[in-house]
Amino acid sequence: MLHLPRSDLVRAGWRDEASLIGEPDFCVYFWYIDSLSPINMTLSRRSFLAASTLAATPLLPTPNTPAPTIPAAPRIKLGISSYSYWHFKTAKVPIEMVIDEAAKLGVEGVDILHRQMEGEDNAYLQKLKRHAFHAGIDLICLSIHQGFVYPDAAERQKNIDHTIKGIEMAYKMGIPCMRLNTGRWNTIKSFDELMAKRGIEPILPGHTEDEGFKWVIDSIEKCLPKAAECGVMLALENHWGLSSMPEGLLRIRQAIDSPWMGVLLDTGNFLENPYDKLEKVAPHATFVQAKTYYGGGEWYSLDLDYKRIFNLLRKANYQGYLSIEFEGKEDAKTGVRKSVELMRNAMIS
Repeated sequence: MLHLPRSDLVRAGWRDEASLIGEPDFCVYFWYIDSLSPINMTLSRRSFLAASTLAATPLLPTPNTPAPTIPAAPRIKLGISSYSYWHFKTAKVPIEMVIDEAAKLGVEGVDILHRQMEGEDNAYLQKLKRHAFHAGIDLICLSIHQGFVYPDAAERQKNIDHTIKGIEMAYKMGIPCMRLNTGRWNTIKSFDELMAKRGIEPILPGHTEDEGFKWVIDSIEKCLPKAAECGVMLALENHWGLSSMPEGLLRIRQAIDSPWMGVLLDTGNFLENPYDKLEKVAPHATFVQAKTYYGGGEWYSLDLDYKRIFNLLRKANYQGYLSIEFEGKEDAKTGVRKSVELMRNAMIS
């Protein structure tokens, strides 16, 4: 195919001026070569080459002209947290069933809640990995619980060891990301009471918030060599405690200089003025969990505008998974299905 200016067609002897009246400034010519029936061409080889060169030359970038680039749109993929089917209050729902439900709903991944697993032995971990592979589902995050806000160094070490074990489990299952918590002061013992107080609790008497941040930062830094060895991102969630506000969450993230340290943005854990807080954290997010509350929330409900949330994620150029955490009292099968529909509609708006 040749895309030629009219002047080149005349100069090459292919057309005359009279025959080009009414034609566009540039003309496209297709040449079909049949090896059994040679084309009868009056154009000389020299004219053909000259015209071909003229047509082709503008298509080649010069050394001083950068090649055009097309910016990639932020790409967000949907996952489902196994927590969506089990809220700690009933018999555990098997992870395999969650994987099967995710496949039926056509989402790409499953985020596994560690406390929902039936075991930690390698045979079980490999069974889950195989089950997900056969279902066409990625295992995208391992959400474990730990806390580093303890004055007792031995207690912090227990949680460091637990975190390192979690990293190894994620590695064995081929999971590239693991959720971290800072932990909290535990001056309010009951989680239900903590939720009733909107996640706010007093500092442990005799200690300071700065001490708590140092304990958390030092503890996470001891986990990072294993994360780097296994290729597992550690994603610190805005999950009560010292990370319950953007300032605390980002204080910890920015104090740790490692490519294996990230942030997990949970859309349902900023209870007051959520959008301003989500916007502050979104540029740092490496994983997102999205709360929904069909049937009313187990502890509270937020009326979240997911079109607005997807827009702020795109603005932050977030590219990765968004894992649905259905936390409502409606039956999980219908609640999760509604949640998937909600996210898909919000994504395309």
